[in-house]
Amino acid sequence: MTTALATSDLPAHSHNAVSPESVLKDVFGYGEFRDGQGEVIHHVCQGGDALVLLPTGGGKSLCYQIPALVREGTTIVVSPLISLMQDQVEQLKALGVKADYLNSTLDAETQANINDSLITGKLDLLYVSPERLMQYAFQQLLGRASIALFAIDEAHCVSHWGHDFRQDYRALGKIKSRFSHIPVIGLTATADTATQADILTQLNLNAPLVYKGSFDRPNIRYRVMSKYKAFDQVVSYVKQQEGSGIIYCNSRAKVDDLHAKLFRLGFRCAAYHAGMDSDERELVQRQFLNDKIDIVVATVAFGMGINKSNVRYVVHHDVPRSVESYYQETGRAGRDGLESEALLLFDEKDAARVKQWIEQGESGDRNHIELQKFAAMEAFSEAQTCRRQVLLNYFSQFSDSACGNCDICLDPPKMIDGLVIAQKVLSCILRLSQQASSQYIIDVLRGKQLKKLQEAGHHKLSTYGIGKDKSDSYWHNILNQLVHKGLIRVDITAYAALRLTEAARPVLKGEVPVQLAVPRLEFKPDKKTKQAPANYDRTLFTRLKHLRKVLAEENEVPPYVVFSDATLVDMACKLPVNRTTLLEVSGVGQTKLDRYGDAFIKLIDDYIHRDS
Repeated sequence: MTTALATSDLPAHSHNAVSPESVLKDVFGYGEFRDGQGEVIHHVCQGGDALVLLPTGGGKSLCYQIPALVREGTTIVVSPLISLMQDQVEQLKALGVKADYLNSTLDAETQANINDSLITGKLDLLYVSPERLMQYAFQQLLGRASIALFAIDEAHCVSHWGHDFRQDYRALGKIKSRFSHIPVIGLTATADTATQADILTQLNLNAPLVYKGSFDRPNIRYRVMSKYKAFDQVVSYVKQQEGSGIIYCNSRAKVDDLHAKLFRLGFRCAAYHAGMDSDERELVQRQFLNDKIDIVVATVAFGMGINKSNVRYVVHHDVPRSVESYYQETGRAGRDGLESEALLLFDEKDAARVKQWIEQGESGDRNHIELQKFAAMEAFSEAQTCRRQVLLNYFSQFSDSACGNCDICLDPPKMIDGLVIAQKVLSCILRLSQQASSQYIIDVLRGKQLKKLQEAGHHKLSTYGIGKDKSDSYWHNILNQLVHKGLIRVDITAYAALRLTEAARPVLKGEVPVQLAVPRLEFKPDKKTKQAPANYDRTLFTRLKHLRKVLAEENEVPPYVVFSDATLVDMACKLPVNRTTLLEVSGVGQTKLDRYGDAFIKLIDDYIHRDS
């Protein structure tokens, strides 16, 4: 590999004698590294390979962005999505960093200009897809440039054991043999033990530093509700939330239907899925980033490219296929560190459908892996102990103490002797010849006056009406619990008919006890009031947000690119009235101070002297 010839053009950064600590403060506006960041960054700056496992919002990007500004040459960042590249580059440019991306959306002239900037050393970071990095012509181009580092973002995609395996990532291990003297850093927020080991093998890292930070997102409150009237549950929940949110569904049809219903109710929302053309998707993403809409109803196609820091909640209308997917998607809430929530609506019919999709869509080892991962997701959904413990245990980060910030901890389930209740349900299923759906069984239990029941003679059954004192949603929850306990199963091949298992027989005979949880049927605000993120002036915070919005529109960038909510909260707490004190606010670096500082200082000073 040859070094680029010297030119009269100035390089992107004069990197000589620049320390990681000075870059952290002067460019990114932070006074100190988070746990583990400093060790990783210094290791990579000195030319070492690394694998970094940190949660979304945990500071992964800085682990390669700071070395990119310390080491000589251009850092090549591999990213799986165009939207992710665009978002990262936009934020870096706002900080004064020379960054760009190459992808298929750019015309030939633009691509040629970027290639020239790479060769002549005018870029600090260049974002590319895995396919482009492995192209022979592009590798020839790299051979003419000075390369500082290869950063493989979303590194779990390289692993066959990962929840989001991509064949185009599999070849990235060849980069280390082609450019053996250039350090490589892999980064991911979601990897279990098997996936971590496979990433190290596939990327051919040389004596890497492996840093695994805590996967805990303490600012996210986890909730699971039994899914019954999903739309009503979603509306009830969203009405009680503030700020932006994402609602995930597992099909395009559900996305379109839920979006249409929410839109008719007056919510500022939009749909997003792969069936829309690229211009439509781009518009939705821009509207969401710029706070023009509050809610995006989406398939999992949405979110990986979103670095919006002030998403306050994520709702899963349907159960995800793995804990990794759930963790990654819920991690899009609260990236600014402020209080956020994740709500999952869970139901056994959904679970049965997911298992059927996995069995029909995969084969061999991959099928077995996917089923194992979904079994872990079911276990999380059905947990009667601290959900954060279950989540962290999955990633081998065992915790003995409950978190105090999930639905189980805040409102522990009340357990009751459920033998008679279970016998009513099991007996009804048996008398319906194990051919009825959950709703039909509930109709019989509640003694509904329905023509179909009378025509079938089911109004004469001994179980007809024995549960009329309880609601449909109550019995639906009980049915789910009995499925969880292995007493009944959902036969998805027979129109979701409920069938008894062998374990049901001793229950019917009263030979074994059954413990059931009193059903949680509605979303209720916490008994415990949410703690404010800081002792700050909320009126001033509102005015700071308005100023941020004005400046964002003037500069044609999303509001969070100007300053995050967390930075505005810190301003409203510290009340800086000059450039020196504003630089002490977390998230304010020299570039943003020069670009936006005077406007915020004036607003704060006017607020203090005029309004107080």
